[in-house]
Amino acid sequence: MKKAGIFFATGYEEIEALTVVDLLRRAGIEAVCVAIDNEKQVTGSHQITVSMDTGIDAVDFDSLDMIVCPGGMPGAKSLDACTKLTDKIKEFYENGKLIGAICAAPMIFGHMGLVQGRRACIYPGMEAELAGAEVVYDKVVRSDNVITSRGMGTAIAFGLEIVAALLDRETADALGEKIVYGKDAV
Repeated sequence: MKKAGIFFATGYEEIEALTVVDLLRRAGIEAVCVAIDNEKQVTGSHQITVSMDTGIDAVDFDSLDMIVCPGGMPGAKSLDACTKLTDKIKEFYENGKLIGAICAAPMIFGHMGLVQGRRACIYPGMEAELAGAEVVYDKVVRSDNVITSRGMGTAIAFGLEIVAALLDRETADALGEKIVYGKDAV
């Protein structure tokens, strides 16, 4: 079974984080909620508190197929400042393992130089944080092992792209249809 770690910091964007967790679990992917402060619960930017599966000090990074960073403030800044997380993001990137970030969180990849020469997207107004990237305005962008997305309104597209990357496009498309997401859904 594929496994992704979704990393939570106080002030995370609830929809961006939990949509990914929900979609991955629906697809049969193990989605592990990880608190970077090792607390049992983390409160988001809109005061929604969620129970965590584990803390960063206990997570088995070797068992993960992907690291996911949700946006939200100040959550994304806290993720960016978490050396233990950024060291693992760099390791995943260098080993060709998947990394993903949505909303403000792609700035983490920008600050690390991981989007140089790649197509990437970020929350509107934060484009300068993607140093050296070809900034695009798609809902979600996959460039090899790096997946970025723009914000709360793109959380489903982001989650489905992660499903496609970890499993396959057919599974992601079928899940999209099952949740009534797509061109005919509106």
